[in-house]
Amino acid sequence: MTNLHMKEAALVYLDRSGGLQKFIDDCKYYNDSKQSYAVYRFNILINPSDVVELDAELGNHILHHPLKAAQVFQSVCFVAVKTLSLIGQLQTETQINIVLKLTHLPSLPSYSLDLCEFPLNYTSQRFYMMHGIVMAMTTVTKYTQGFQYIRVHVPGATESATVRNDFVCSLCSSSLQEDRKFRVLGDKQIVEIITTKVLHAFQGDSKNQPFRFQSLSIFLRDELVNKMKIGNEYKIIGIPACVKTSQTALCIEANSITPYTAKVPSGISDNLKCLLSLTSSSCWKFTAILANIFASQIVPPGTYNLLKLCLLMSLVQTRDCNRDSEDCLDILIITSDTLLVDRLLKYSMNLVSRGIHHPVSSEVFPTMYRNRYGTGAVSIQAGSALLAKGGVCFIGDLTSHKKDKLEQLQSVLESRSMTVFIPGKKFGDDNDQQMTFPIQCSFWSFVDMDSSSRRNVQKTSTLIGQMDYSLIPANLVEAFGLLINCNESSPCHPFLPTVQHTLKKAMDPEGLLYFASKQFTTEDFEKLLAFAKTLNMEFSLEAERMIHGYYLASRRIRTDSVHGSKLSASALKYLVSLSEAHARLNLRNKVLKEDVLIAALLFELSLTLKYGATAFCVAPNALFPFELYDEEYLEQRDLHLTQYQQQLQQFIAACGPGTAIFSSDE
Repeated sequence: MTNLHMKEAALVYLDRSGGLQKFIDDCKYYNDSKQSYAVYRFNILINPSDVVELDAELGNHILHHPLKAAQVFQSVCFVAVKTLSLIGQLQTETQINIVLKLTHLPSLPSYSLDLCEFPLNYTSQRFYMMHGIVMAMTTVTKYTQGFQYIRVHVPGATESATVRNDFVCSLCSSSLQEDRKFRVLGDKQIVEIITTKVLHAFQGDSKNQPFRFQSLSIFLRDELVNKMKIGNEYKIIGIPACVKTSQTALCIEANSITPYTAKVPSGISDNLKCLLSLTSSSCWKFTAILANIFASQIVPPGTYNLLKLCLLMSLVQTRDCNRDSEDCLDILIITSDTLLVDRLLKYSMNLVSRGIHHPVSSEVFPTMYRNRYGTGAVSIQAGSALLAKGGVCFIGDLTSHKKDKLEQLQSVLESRSMTVFIPGKKFGDDNDQQMTFPIQCSFWSFVDMDSSSRRNVQKTSTLIGQMDYSLIPANLVEAFGLLINCNESSPCHPFLPTVQHTLKKAMDPEGLLYFASKQFTTEDFEKLLAFAKTLNMEFSLEAERMIHGYYLASRRIRTDSVHGSKLSASALKYLVSLSEAHARLNLRNKVLKEDVLIAALLFELSLTLKYGATAFCVAPNALFPFELYDEEYLEQRDLHLTQYQQQLQQFIAACGPGTAIFSSDE
């Protein structure tokens, strides 16, 4: 009677939710098909809240005994097929394969699966929900659909090796043979996910306590195949199972998948709001103060201001989802103090959710290996760059990477994609395959110019402002959007305050040494960046004209008849991204010509280090000519930048479009 009651409730739910009409439409598709089927597969969308409200017992079965609940719906659907004559070829109830697709699970701890918790006790065959980032993915293979028995088709294996031969009749015990023409093949894919907590292991944060983590395999079938992308975060509902490989492994048979989006802060801290209000009369003061006080836990305020401004601009251009690769701001730092720069970069990348410090023992880009589940599929491992999707990938000292890896990095920086070639013969397939992955993160790196081996081979440049970076391939340096000089001889590195800061930190590692550290905390900067990077930007007409004018003038002035233009095609994209970043840091929706000036100065400094100075000569301390002690120094800086804005306009007027030095084609 209980089973009959649940069947009645299931029929009522199907009728009310529209599931019955969808089932009838699916039956019509099977009935009209010329193909013969042994199994008829139907997806039924289930809202657990609605079912529990209708019938608590049926709802409990769906949540805690999904296989039994599927049998209830199977019986209801079989009666419907026979009563309404929906599929003429259907003979038995077991030919109907019902898959219950849940819209959600109750937001209770008992329904969540967390791989960081120990011990694991997910032996019950019921639904769980989990969040995770895809770190590996196999190619798509075939499997034979069935209600309870799933047979795996391994490439190159014989039929006898993939299909059981011990099936017997339940009535007379006679051996049974499969009628192979009735097989229904479906697509299958295996992905591996890691919990978001694992990212702390890649961020180099020493304050985090040790914790246990492992990857979890997710089996995707049929309509779920290719619904997940490496590097993206998803909410997954599925049933745990144990798979026998070389060792017993926990996996999830996926039921539903939805992209997961983190909550966005509604605003910024009160202290930053007050600072923004006090500096509203200027387009430059707010970001100058931010750069001045940023990371005061690592370096004293007023030091490394140029580098800190660039890091903040790179961070604010990151996106948690649906970002464009054109927004990326890659930074290469030339430094003689790798210890402090390394600490500063590690601190900065932890301000975004996808800040990855690339481990030396792993790969930066995707790699392939044979899948451990014996399905014959090839598994693609994400690598640090894909795990940093929408964030920052810090790859350490550039010269510590091998030549082939540097060539790979250059290719990725130029194309913003990575293609993995899969040889068919090596993995039991007749055809070769290739998979292309978009690389959507900003790369940070530095070069140590103070080691004796590099100091001995440095050459003296004959061009004003140009640095010798002959140890690094020129094309790779060009591929980085920003090249920053940060050493003891540069204005961004006062020596004495840094020494005092280091000594104080050694005596009091957890202490807040400056008033700025107490007034503007790390959490304040996290909220600022999280809020600012959600702003939708538009360009004013003046800003557009200035960007294009500077780009064309700079391209023209750095063009010769032998080598052509020294500016790459991506230079304009970097200028646009830099301008947007400065406007975002000011929490504005519109990019102004003042933002373009900061972008042009940063870009010109980078070009000067690469190729030497030109008619638009920018001093190394152009953005921070004074130490920012009080309002008077900020006013002086504004006047200084206003003079540079006039110089930029004169440079565009002299060398930009419409001048005599441009040909008609240009």
